[in-house]
Amino acid sequence: MKNPYILITNDDGIHAPGILTLSTSLKKAEYEFAIVAPSSEKSGAGVSTSINKPLHIHPFPWQDKIPAWSVNGTPADCVKMAISVILKKKPDLILSGINRGANSGRNIFYSGTVGGIIEGTLRQIPGIAFSIDDFYEPSYEKLEKYIHPIIQYFLNNPLPIGTLVNVTFPQSSLEIKGFRMVRHGQGYLTENPVQRIHPEGRHYYWLGGKWADVVEEEDTDIALLKQGYITVVPIQINELTDHKILQQHKDPFEETFKKIS
Repeated sequence: MKNPYILITNDDGIHAPGILTLSTSLKKAEYEFAIVAPSSEKSGAGVSTSINKPLHIHPFPWQDKIPAWSVNGTPADCVKMAISVILKKKPDLILSGINRGANSGRNIFYSGTVGGIIEGTLRQIPGIAFSIDDFYEPSYEKLEKYIHPIIQYFLNNPLPIGTLVNVTFPQSSLEIKGFRMVRHGQGYLTENPVQRIHPEGRHYYWLGGKWADVVEEEDTDIALLKQGYITVVPIQINELTDHKILQQHKDPFEETFKKIS
């Protein structure tokens, strides 16, 4: 494959150390790339996009004069604007992260990091989302050496259109035991509302969050992250239809409503 042109984004914001680590690893591997990331943190944005406010694009000074821009929107907005407005050519690959905190299990539905990759995947651009299972004291530097081999593997072994890759690194305190390609677990970050009182007497809430632990099977990302493995999960979004339910209910459903209409 020709030398790929790569777009980098994230949801922690363009000032976050995780995206700097990701760009540094690409620079060392001599990839051609550009950065388009949110101007402020957009964690939990999922694949949401901004339709009720104007979007502003600003050039951002990056080390080694790497082309970079900030956008006052979500990661999905960044990908949209990068492809439609900013970049002079379509990227061959989109990378997102490295996110502070694990996008493992069903957190993929909330993750802006993954959301940016989904936006690219919908446009038939392959993508890889990176996160680390460490929210408070992530050590990004130790992850640099793993980035290039992961990217190169999926460039050499492209996945089908509509499939993205979700990579999660274990806690920084754990010794990395190796890589595992697995399925995603069932745990996710659920709400933990904290009530506060406004000076005027009104109640308000910080939604907060706590881990909704479930019994995880051994071949899932959540279970293997705890053991010190880097987990790689292929996620397919091209076809969301539940074909079993469709086949089971199509005829009786349509027959029922034929009588009503």
